[in-house]
Amino acid sequence: MKSRSAIIIGSGVAGIAAAIRLAVQDFSVTVYEKNSYPGGKLSLKEKDGFRFDAGPSLFTDPAELEELFNYAGEPIDEYISYSKVECGCKYFFANGKIFHSWADREKLLAAFAEKLNEPAETVTAYLHQAEKLYQSIGAVFLNHPLQKRSTWFQRPFLKALKDVRPYMIYDTLNEYHESKFKTGEAIQIFNRFATYNGSSPYSAPAMLSTIPHTELNGGVYYPKGGMISITNALYRLAVKKGVQFVFNASADRIICVENKARGIVINGENIFADLVISNADICFTYQKLLDDDRTARKMEKREKSSSALVFYWGIGKQFPQLQLHNIFFSSEYKAEFESLFKTKTVYKDPTIYINITSKMEGSHAPAGKENWFVMVNAPSGNSNWEEATTYVKQQILKKLRGMLKEDVEPHIETEMILDPPAIEANTGAAGGAIYGTSSNSKAGAFWRHPNFSKEISGLYFCGGTVHPGGGIPLCLKSAKIVGELIQYAKDFH
Repeated sequence: MKSRSAIIIGSGVAGIAAAIRLAVQDFSVTVYEKNSYPGGKLSLKEKDGFRFDAGPSLFTDPAELEELFNYAGEPIDEYISYSKVECGCKYFFANGKIFHSWADREKLLAAFAEKLNEPAETVTAYLHQAEKLYQSIGAVFLNHPLQKRSTWFQRPFLKALKDVRPYMIYDTLNEYHESKFKTGEAIQIFNRFATYNGSSPYSAPAMLSTIPHTELNGGVYYPKGGMISITNALYRLAVKKGVQFVFNASADRIICVENKARGIVINGENIFADLVISNADICFTYQKLLDDDRTARKMEKREKSSSALVFYWGIGKQFPQLQLHNIFFSSEYKAEFESLFKTKTVYKDPTIYINITSKMEGSHAPAGKENWFVMVNAPSGNSNWEEATTYVKQQILKKLRGMLKEDVEPHIETEMILDPPAIEANTGAAGGAIYGTSSNSKAGAFWRHPNFSKEISGLYFCGGTVHPGGGIPLCLKSAKIVGELIQYAKDFH
């Protein structure tokens, strides 16, 4: 009989990973999930023989996943398999240029030189600096709870602080890239990485130049079966370790007694535990689960990250000119981000991302057909999307018609749509903001909400809206931070 118990609200990647870590620490762990399936944003949609990854579609840094399975003492290859993708992304520019982001370093550098006229030595120097910053500053900032005073006095942290340069904080990512590259296409490629945490390269600090390291130095991977395979592997591992899952169970409130988390309320029933971890959106957690309007209002004043508008299209033919990951850039990139974050409107010429997993596994679409996950960045916080969705769809089709030299619309056999209000309803993300707050300020980039409550003992937070940020690798890191905070907390020993 396990003497310690934990409740986790939400079964996103971070929630399941935290459950696994606590189960290994000999906690009795129960995960309560509002939906009928695990995974949060990392789930699956199916229609008319087409299979779509519902949310995240890019898999990088598998070492984070491998570390979790090692921690649990389980061989990862019995749960999931994945391989490096030869072409990480195919880029289409408004001026007609096309660029392949090859996994092979020599091919990548040659492509920059031959296709974009960007010297290989320039790109080499940039990627070397990105790796250096990630391994020195990034590794420390992303793997430790910054709000713990003890963190700041550890030797690696002090060393990392010495490596911080003023430009990393005071220059925007775009300004940094303009100082490094001579071509607009190269600047646009590297600026795009700001969107990996829902931010604008024209506002976010140059420190975000560490983000390209994981993709361009580490590579892009494809998990067999699609991204849902990551959720399935984590869920199987959690069940193997004794974690209990309760689905269709939406938490109403976190029980707090004398500034200590004691459990949760579901459908009027009190369920008690020694500690509570919220994998829900942090604003939702304060506003709905803690009834703390003061803190919620304070957090709502921070700029939200971008959201997304996604079309899941079953396409009735194959497009051999497309890859697994494809980007069709806007001709006015800066204007697009001003629209996203300043006027909070959809842009007339949006950058389009298309993910096609049937390129890797033909079974994801009927024979001779393709499953298109078509996404554009969208402003968070708006509620009326019916008219905007119709407009954006027509702009996407117009853009693809011009850049692919073929009309896509007649080939759309089936369609599903995911808009910001649906993202909020499905995942609790405030305003549909996928990554919580943006990194469009120095504070936003470096100071996300901590993984623990300073006021309520026994209450912890994990997931993309808290430290260290969004995306699968960082969500896994947040679960690890929470696991270590609990492992070394005196209250639970």
